[in-house]
Amino acid sequence: MARKTVAAALAALAGAAVAVTGPTPAQASVPGGNDVTAVMFEWNFASVAKACTDQLGPAGYGYVQVSPPNEHIQGPSWWTAYQPVSYKIGTKLGNRSDFKNMVDTCHAAGVKVVADTVINHMANASGTGTAGSSFSKYAYPGTYSAADMDDCTTSISNYGDRWNVQHCEMGGLPDLDTGEEYVRKTIAGYLNDLLSLGVDGFRIDAAKHIPEDDLADIKSRLTNPGVYWNQETIGAPGEAVQPPEFYNTGDVQEFRYAYDLKRVFNNEKLAELKNFGEAWGYVSSGKASVFVTNHDTERNGGSLTYKDGANYTLANVFMLAWPYGSPAVHSGYEFSDKDAGGPNNGQVNACYTDGWKCQHAWREIASMVKFRTTAAGTAVTDWWDDGNNQIAFGRGDKAYVAINHEGSTLTRTFQTSLPAGSYCDVQSGKGVTVDSSGRFTATLGANSALALHVGAKNCDTTVDPDPAPTTGASFNVNATTQWGQDIYVVGSTSALGNWNPSNALKLDPASYPVWKLAQPLPAGTAFEYKYLRKDVSGNVTWESGSNRTATVPAGGVVTLNDTWRG
Repeated sequence: MARKTVAAALAALAGAAVAVTGPTPAQASVPGGNDVTAVMFEWNFASVAKACTDQLGPAGYGYVQVSPPNEHIQGPSWWTAYQPVSYKIGTKLGNRSDFKNMVDTCHAAGVKVVADTVINHMANASGTGTAGSSFSKYAYPGTYSAADMDDCTTSISNYGDRWNVQHCEMGGLPDLDTGEEYVRKTIAGYLNDLLSLGVDGFRIDAAKHIPEDDLADIKSRLTNPGVYWNQETIGAPGEAVQPPEFYNTGDVQEFRYAYDLKRVFNNEKLAELKNFGEAWGYVSSGKASVFVTNHDTERNGGSLTYKDGANYTLANVFMLAWPYGSPAVHSGYEFSDKDAGGPNNGQVNACYTDGWKCQHAWREIASMVKFRTTAAGTAVTDWWDDGNNQIAFGRGDKAYVAINHEGSTLTRTFQTSLPAGSYCDVQSGKGVTVDSSGRFTATLGANSALALHVGAKNCDTTVDPDPAPTTGASFNVNATTQWGQDIYVVGSTSALGNWNPSNALKLDPASYPVWKLAQPLPAGTAFEYKYLRKDVSGNVTWESGSNRTATVPAGGVVTLNDTWRG
């Protein structure tokens, strides 16, 4: 089986701006203010269904995007899903019945479904696909033959040449002749099949490699020609194909958004974000699909990732608070091997286990989904910054957010346009009082945020998709790490691993350098514990000093704010 890392091929996509005229389908953009998509990368369909019920629906996500559901080449790597063999619904993530059940379950939870679709090319391999189909390069019995491929059977060599980009092979992947009637009819048949199963929208993988006229023709054949359509169109200066060319068929992914957030949050000043969006040369806000990271940029270094700790978390908070584009929250898994597929063939038994990161459920991120929905349609107001990495801004009289991306605390009185009253800071779950002049005073810890909106007035009614235990321990340790290292806690009870490093509990780095874990323990439990550091090879380093001690109160949680002892 020929090996092709699709990530490397996709990282090369881009093109030159061309004026676009003509009508835009009425439903090309995500409708209404409920425009946040959770991208459940490599999750199997049953796990997505459960997440819709338990987390996505309650948190207010409008959409869930699932990995390509059609038959593809076999193998453990994530990129096998981007090498189609046929359009049968059948992969390691589930079969047709599993997919239909997932769609129905998500709909019942109020979440619409977007399917990642690969219609530019076929597999660069030979063998048997995930649904049992035999195939070889250029021959996919029952779907396509060599006559259905573009005449250029060599890899793309010149991204400055439109014909070369849209007719030759992306990294050796056989390019479909989407100008051909049979190919257009077959692709439309696949998309219509997904629509018949209840799918609400499509991500079009490698869209820039397909002429926009071909995409428009295919879309016109759908049972719902106005279906939501989100196109992967990576733009780069001087290249022949640019994202604005694809406005007529739907939204386009604005990759520069993610690239610039990485640069600003890692190396520059958040104060620069005051006019973030179209003023930075980005595509029209109403056509932009934006993200902090996606499955490609997470692996090729183009964007922030979960490994960037608070930089990554706060960038997601900013994205969901800022009124540009329609945001997508990537929810994936830990990796050291960039080719590695999802753990357990996509089965997610529980968040934060087996390497599943569940970013969609992090309180800092999930709490901002209803913030965004509440603030929909309002402009930025009451901007404040310290000239560096402390910023705050409102969304009219609907919402207000403050972000402290400094290494020290921030205490100040903030001016908002919010109505007077008691609010819940959805980031911390603590109450905040806004006075009759729209002001409130608050203290933000280092690398933290505060977010208020008129839909969260009482903290006890705020949805927390990842609630803390009723009784137990809240571990919070300030510990710096190098790439590939994680922080764990182990202790004297079975729930804390009985001092066995192999059973130690991993802490979450979402607020790095503070690592956190809320662990259920019976009321009154007295225990000893210590922190340890593990690397990707399994090497263990214990913190120094004697065992730490704590006792769970008769009712509630003991909060442990510690610092790693070197």
